[in-house]
Amino acid sequence: MRTVIQRVRHASITIEGRVAGQIGPGLLVLAGFSPTDTPASLDWMARKLTQLRIFSDEDGKMNRSVQDVQGQVLVVSQFTLLADARKGNRPSYIGAAPPPIAVPLYEKFVRQLEQLLGQPVPTGEFGADMQVELLNDGPVTIVLDSPESN
Repeated sequence: MRTVIQRVRHASITIEGRVAGQIGPGLLVLAGFSPTDTPASLDWMARKLTQLRIFSDEDGKMNRSVQDVQGQVLVVSQFTLLADARKGNRPSYIGAAPPPIAVPLYEKFVRQLEQLLGQPVPTGEFGADMQVELLNDGPVTIVLDSPESN
């Protein structure tokens, strides 16, 4: 599993002209799933990103998590995160889980985040053409792979 985590002031997802999900201050998480992802990798990732200390404390140091600041999380499934573009000019997506595997992983990951945060986690729509808008705060952007990915 690979995620791109962006600390945001706000973010939203629009699908066919309607807002499908939006948040205020918190994290925009782009999530890509591989066929080898396990419940353990989903759990590790959910816990890691909810506890990642990338929000400022009263001294201006990144010492608080999204849980600490009671921020929100918006999750977007993005299979292109697992693209391999090392050869040629057309990326290969063979490392990405196909929809029958990826959809249940995505749904379970979102449920785990909701349990950890104690609040709903808005999402995009799996496989849809989405427009994602965000105001990156900092900017702070982190790429995080589950331990099994390395």
